[in-house]
Amino acid sequence: MLALADEATHAGARLEKAAEQLGVSARTIQRWIDDNGGEDGRRGPHREPTNKLSATEREQVIETANSPEYRDLSPKQIVPRLADEGVYVASESTVYRVLRDQDQMAHRERSRPATSRRPDEHVATGPNQVWVWDISYLPGPVRGTFFYLYLILDVWSRKIVGAKVYAEENSQRAAQLFVQTCWRLGVDPDGLVLHSDNGSPMKGSTMLATLQWLGVVPSFSRPRVSNDNAFAEASFRTLKYRPNYPSQPFGSLEAAQAWVARFLEWYNTEHRHSSIRYVTPDQRHYGQEHAILEKRQRVYADAKARHPERWSKDTRDWSPVAEVRLNPGRRDALTKQAA
Repeated sequence: MLALADEATHAGARLEKAAEQLGVSARTIQRWIDDNGGEDGRRGPHREPTNKLSATEREQVIETANSPEYRDLSPKQIVPRLADEGVYVASESTVYRVLRDQDQMAHRERSRPATSRRPDEHVATGPNQVWVWDISYLPGPVRGTFFYLYLILDVWSRKIVGAKVYAEENSQRAAQLFVQTCWRLGVDPDGLVLHSDNGSPMKGSTMLATLQWLGVVPSFSRPRVSNDNAFAEASFRTLKYRPNYPSQPFGSLEAAQAWVARFLEWYNTEHRHSSIRYVTPDQRHYGQEHAILEKRQRVYADAKARHPERWSKDTRDWSPVAEVRLNPGRRDALTKQAA
């Protein structure tokens, strides 16, 4: 134990934190070093507790908990039921402890907690490879009523390729907008990845049949995990935090559509997006970013040449973002977080 504490402190950890992880106090480790050169002086209890279960009693607890009548129940359910039958084998905490020692504290019922698998990772290296889409509410003229903004975004360029405000929320409208967007941009949807959450318009029969007919690869978020569709969520936040976003509800469907059209014009052609080296989505989508970023690189190189003392390291990185990952694997996410 002392060797572990010594290794941790040499690696830069504080003695108090290292001792806490080892289950002793920092003063105990210091005393071991001073008294006998670091040997652990603890000897444990001199005799076993008098109230310890015998081997036979422990076996009875295990057999009872694993019997057909009780194997699907937790100890807090088993103990009262045994008492109703006039039987006492051990306390509730003891049953928990015995089962824990036997590594039997997993989910005991035949049913299993709901689990969901992380969606597959998709990598975009160019436009029209991976799209995401979602629906957001826009307040309507009557309190409690809403218009529905359907929005499709290209992950690689962050360009909003399609957006339409409808009075209802259904898969027919979604399929209609997707087909119109592909036709308007001249995009062949065969092999295109389209990611969304698990709402009924996203998984409606009309939408799924349309995607299958066009050869689109559907991708879905986990239930109630907004991070799985973060690109769409971020675009909605940008939209609703614009200074000119109306403080009052939209008076009509046409008014909502007109405002969204103005937002799209600004977002795609003027907004410098932080995740793509501050070029606009249109500039990246249509291959103009390389010339723009090369010019910025030259500007910074000239500035450093004039005053090299003002740079302790390299100039700002203006190289284009080569790829964008939708729902990256856990290892990639942790690496990005650490960086």
